[in-house]
Amino acid sequence: MRITRKVTCAAGLVAVLAIFTATLPGNAAPTDPVAVSAQPVAGSSNVRIEGNRIILGDAAAAIGSTEIKQRSGLAELTPVRFTTATSAVVVGYTTGTPDGSSAEVDVRAWVNDKWSEWTAAQAGTPTALPGASDQVQLRIIVSAPPTGANPWVADLTVQSTDKADPSRMAIQAAPLKSRVFATREGLVGGTTANGHVIVSRDHFAALPSRRGLSGNGSGTYSVKVCTASRCAFEPVWDVGPWNTKDDYWNPSATREMWKDLPQGKPEAQAAYQNGYNGGKDQFGRTVANPAGIDLADGTFWDALGMSDNGFVDVTYLWTGDGGRGTVSISSGYLNVRNAANSSGAVVGMAGKSAQVTVECQTTGQSVTGSQGTSNIWLRVNAGMYVAKAWVSAGTFGAC
Repeated sequence: MRITRKVTCAAGLVAVLAIFTATLPGNAAPTDPVAVSAQPVAGSSNVRIEGNRIILGDAAAAIGSTEIKQRSGLAELTPVRFTTATSAVVVGYTTGTPDGSSAEVDVRAWVNDKWSEWTAAQAGTPTALPGASDQVQLRIIVSAPPTGANPWVADLTVQSTDKADPSRMAIQAAPLKSRVFATREGLVGGTTANGHVIVSRDHFAALPSRRGLSGNGSGTYSVKVCTASRCAFEPVWDVGPWNTKDDYWNPSATREMWKDLPQGKPEAQAAYQNGYNGGKDQFGRTVANPAGIDLADGTFWDALGMSDNGFVDVTYLWTGDGGRGTVSISSGYLNVRNAANSSGAVVGMAGKSAQVTVECQTTGQSVTGSQGTSNIWLRVNAGMYVAKAWVSAGTFGAC
């Protein structure tokens, strides 16, 4: 078993931080470490708690369209607040990873009134945040082969520091939009990377990196997927296709892998079209299509009206600012219509908990939904509207 120990010796921790503060004058002194509760919050799946350890549960291996089959568990923990904003944190933890298993600790920050993307945090090493923040959250991902090992994470702490880093992942003014090849995921009855059990004609998307993976039932990380005439707004609930560390929506310098590829181009597309990486994915498999996104059946067939795999325009909504709302329904999907009334033609759909872009608002047919009764409709794309009665959102300018 491989066990990674956090930095617990005060002198050792000061020495580690001194390396950074000495080269970056003007940094504030670090705060004391804050213990993080091991109790997962909503959105977590397939983990159990024993004392201060978060351990992989016993659910069967998750099914992914092209991902290596593994047992996987995810735990989002209670956010930690600091007394003042910080630009970086030091996360402490111990792990146990027997028999080919793995354990990862990620961190994200509350910046510009929303959560940033998840970033892997190495024990005892400063992790830069995408902006100054007084609130951070940790996430645990434990994975193992289909049988055997149960990896764990324990002794979680987090402390603020003020390490400036010009390469940190900044939030762009507008979210990235790229044209990528979409495939249908299917796999009804399977389990996604965040623990969601796939149902018939489901609504969600899969991207090839956990950096943009929402917790089960959450739409914190959502995509807008459009064809020439229709758009879908879906939460990211799975990891794939092909790769699992290809956050191609990020700038080249901050991508997990494939840093020589341009922002917006999936590694699978480069491998398939240009022979990049010898035409193989990160696992050494020959790439059989250029897919950069997987779509659940309901998204693929119903929301977008696709009958075969093909290129679509994808906007990664968390990568930029702009008007947003959250679809507030208990299951299924919300129709996107071409007019501000329920008789307008359906030109797309928005899945449960998905974020939707909001360009402006207009008055139309009165509708009663989860947010009460309202005659306000939100324009989410040119010529596309959703009833605000089903969307948790603020007030926007008139169309």
